Amino acid sequence: MALLATIPALSLVVTAGGEAEAHGTPMKPGSRTFLCWQDGLTDTGEIKPVNPACKNAQQVSGTTPFYNWFSVLRSDGAGRTRGFVPDGELCSGGNTNFTGFNAARDDWPLTHLTSGATVDFSYNAWAAHPGWFYVYITKDGFDPKQTLTWDDMEAQPFLSVDHPPLNGSPGTVEANYSWNGKLPDGKSGRHLIYMVWQRSDSAETFYSCSDVVFDGGNGEVTGIRDPGNPTEPVPGTCTATRRTTGSWNGGYQSEVTVTNSGDVPMLGWMVDWTLPGGQKVDSLWSGNATYTGQAVMVHNADWNGSLDPGESTTFGYVVSGSGGDTATTLPCRVG
Repeated sequence: MALLATIPALSLVVTAGGEAEAHGTPMKPGSRTFLCWQDGLTDTGEIKPVNPACKNAQQVSGTTPFYNWFSVLRSDGAGRTRGFVPDGELCSGGNTNFTGFNAARDDWPLTHLTSGATVDFSYNAWAAHPGWFYVYITKDGFDPKQTLTWDDMEAQPFLSVDHPPLNGSPGTVEANYSWNGKLPDGKSGRHLIYMVWQRSDSAETFYSCSDVVFDGGNGEVTGIRDPGNPTEPVPGTCTATRRTTGSWNGGYQSEVTVTNSGDVPMLGWMVDWTLPGGQKVDSLWSGNATYTGQAVMVHNADWNGSLDPGESTTFGYVVSGSGGDTATTLPCRVG
């Protein structure tokens, strides 16, 4: 069986109470972007990788993807895999900002596991969105020095997770989903665990590669230097200011300016706020919005998420309902 272009039939489904909320990447087993960020992060916040594969990724793609380790996403993914993400680009999900993490080599940071063991999975929750997780693994005979293609992957996920609960506060390294799952039996040597995270409230989909070896290990990680304090948040920050650009009886129009107020580039941003009671957004442009009651979350459009320090962009929206809005600042997060 081939991987379907959309979410396939599932072999093992884990359904957990609560709502999944995330914008992140696997921490257990750690993805290439997460472990390379740990490897490269210094006490000053600079990125200086020591691991050879991570250093090569920096040479190819620069340091921005290290600071944005939680953003390997496709806004139009809709859970698609084979036929959507090209061969050779699985680890970047086809996102050109992360091309350096597609390199076929055997010196990426490595997580040591035991075939058939039941382990705790952990996926960072950098921001709040509901969704599902699908966990694949490579076929026997996988060679990390060869270009990774969809034919190298088992046809079906060995584990699927339906809206697992959130632990901690989004926007921190500690925030995560965690779930318990059984690793495939009969695996030995080098493999790659591939996770697809699909939002249930939009088409946005995340992709990740975690390099593992089945050698009787219990989750130990090798190939990275002492990460120091990886619980420190990413140094990127953003601000959002709102102004009313027009108003009338029963509605108004607003413009929001998003600014990279940090000292490192960012690949995306999210602005969220709560509309006054009795109001609703009728239209919104230059951003992708999701709505839960009066709560609004706007994620950057494909073309205006990348901002260097000091750079700004805008999005706008029209609201119907009386009362206007006096807010001049809105919460903003990198992601």
